[in-house]
Amino acid sequence: MNVPLLDLKSQYAAIKNEVEAAIAEVMQSQQFILGPKVEQCERAIAAYSQCSFAVGVSSGSDALLACLMLENIGPGAEVITSAYTFFATGGAIARLGATPVFVDIDPTTYNLNVSQIESKITKKTRAIIPVHLYGQMADMGKIMPLAEKHKLIVIEDAAQAIGAEYKNRRAGSIGHYGCFSFFPSKNLGASGDAGMVVTNDEARAEKLRILRGHGAEPKYHHKIVGGNFRLDALQAAIIAVKLRHLDAWTAARQRNAQLYNQLFKARRVPVTLPVVATGRHIFNQFVIRSSRRNELQAYLQSKNIGTEIYYPIPLHLQECFSYLGYEKGAFPESESAAEETLALPIYPELSQAQIEYVVECVSECLAN
Repeated sequence: MNVPLLDLKSQYAAIKNEVEAAIAEVMQSQQFILGPKVEQCERAIAAYSQCSFAVGVSSGSDALLACLMLENIGPGAEVITSAYTFFATGGAIARLGATPVFVDIDPTTYNLNVSQIESKITKKTRAIIPVHLYGQMADMGKIMPLAEKHKLIVIEDAAQAIGAEYKNRRAGSIGHYGCFSFFPSKNLGASGDAGMVVTNDEARAEKLRILRGHGAEPKYHHKIVGGNFRLDALQAAIIAVKLRHLDAWTAARQRNAQLYNQLFKARRVPVTLPVVATGRHIFNQFVIRSSRRNELQAYLQSKNIGTEIYYPIPLHLQECFSYLGYEKGAFPESESAAEETLALPIYPELSQAQIEYVVECVSECLAN
């Protein structure tokens, strides 16, 4: 049996007519940069995320960058974030000349260990970027009071978490900004790079719209230096189509996760399973944990099962961040997760037989 990590072709086959009709509309209009399709997509994402405003941008990475730029965060400023996340989170901070200040993770959720944040706050701290990793939100109920106490900006990195909830509030709706990625492999993916910033602050939303177009307002008049962060109309049209199916896809992911959990527990397979801790988990990834991770990944590959390691090197140990002075052992939970975690297939179109095969193969490997 073949079980890929992700099967976008199956997803596309089910919505092919809708997607192609949306693309045809854009082609007929010949309006490719911003315009009505982008505005329609922004309204839909804002409503879905329980936010007042949404601003379409070129990628999830640029979403983070634009928010930091808008807050004038640069040289001399510090931004607190997770040591265990995709590179874009720390990269956006460093790219602007600010200093990433890393915090270790909670080993059960892989999100920021909130108890460690306050000790990292200094007079130079300007913002906190909590990452909602794997589709589950960080503990925003503890992060926001800390931010308010110290007058810090909160930028939710919700690249993997659109539709996730913390106490019935959607990802992106609690901080000053929420940043989404629509990279094709995400649970809501475009057909290329695309992103979105959501906010409940009208002034910030308006400034973001100016900043994403080189800071021009009106055209060719620049009071600020922005960037070329605009969302393509083609991508916006595709995202809007897929958004109509997102809740059904999320429900399927949740069912798949539940089946994995039942089967792993019934077989007493010696792996650590995901924990649902803060509300609605959308399972952008289904991540298990084993001290024999590398051996397990190789075995699953031999059985035609796709897996991925998110992420093999924590940010504090990346070569480009060596100037920060962190050494191995600085964030033990992040380092342990990097050595032991493995993402299994979780996409909505997985069959029960495929999930049973994955669990059987994991069990076979770890029983030896």
